[in-house]
Amino acid sequence: MTANRVLIIGCGAIAGGYDAERSPEQWPLSHAGAIARDDRFEIVACVDPNEAARTTFAKRWDVAVAAASLEALESASFAFDLIVVASPTSQHAAHLDWALGMRPKVVFCEKPLARDIAQVRRISHAFDMAKIPLVVNYSRRWMPDLNALHDEIVGDEWGHLLSAVGTYSKGVVHNGTHMLDLMMMFEMAAMQIGHVGPAFFDHWDEDPTVSALLVTGEGTPVHLVAGDSRAVTQFELVLNFSGGEIAIRDGGMRLETRRVIDSETFAGYRTLGPVHSVAGRYPEAMSAAYDNLADVIARKAYPAWGERNGFAAHEICEEIRLTALRNLKDERLS
Repeated sequence: MTANRVLIIGCGAIAGGYDAERSPEQWPLSHAGAIARDDRFEIVACVDPNEAARTTFAKRWDVAVAAASLEALESASFAFDLIVVASPTSQHAAHLDWALGMRPKVVFCEKPLARDIAQVRRISHAFDMAKIPLVVNYSRRWMPDLNALHDEIVGDEWGHLLSAVGTYSKGVVHNGTHMLDLMMMFEMAAMQIGHVGPAFFDHWDEDPTVSALLVTGEGTPVHLVAGDSRAVTQFELVLNFSGGEIAIRDGGMRLETRRVIDSETFAGYRTLGPVHSVAGRYPEAMSAAYDNLADVIARKAYPAWGERNGFAAHEICEEIRLTALRNLKDERLS
């Protein structure tokens, strides 16, 4: 079997650095780590303008071609089955435009897709017209346990959703899109912004971390709560259903569930029962993503969660970001 030829654009932590010192027996946390464990793929080239970064990456992952620019690859007439965009967000649009011109079978891009929603719309439309799958790495979409929970929720095993509270940090676009996309995975559709609250800058200059209240199409309140990464990095989602509570803790490294039971103390009342806590399967996400990508390339499957992937969540978070920036400006002028 011939392995799928992969180009990785950007040679930083998510490209391979997270797994540089990890054992092959551990679940991979990076693109190169997942590819090294899957004989259906082979990294044939990498690109990064930083000489030290690309040299280190190429040596660690045994990549034959390490280029300083995309133009160098273009002139050499390379062809790729999969192009991975793991460069800084500010460069995504240009790199995705270039990748589209190379006509790969699929493109896998780190979030967010681009710096602003206009770029996201343009790029998404261009890939749609070219019929080339563009998949955004909202990594929790591939967690096996969260997919099992999704099936339970759709199967009405938890009753109807009463509320959702998501706490995140490090930018409403950069990480808030992760949270909104995860909420959408659990059937929170047609969300509208009800109120944009406090905002502050804890990591990115133009991307504040913002609290907001949203409402789903069914009228369910959704609370987006701003954490502060200068104190602690947080990514946790609590879903309250008529039949119990699901809590995704520590970014997906731990799952907690509680079922509704009759109160032993107050007759006629219902309460949440004991916490059932298990290790989350977040470490399996990157391998699961590449398993799906292999099937997409082989035309055995569609991209998991591919519909509007990277677009719907970004659209909402961009509106929150712009509203928060206007509010901050008004506060400074008042």
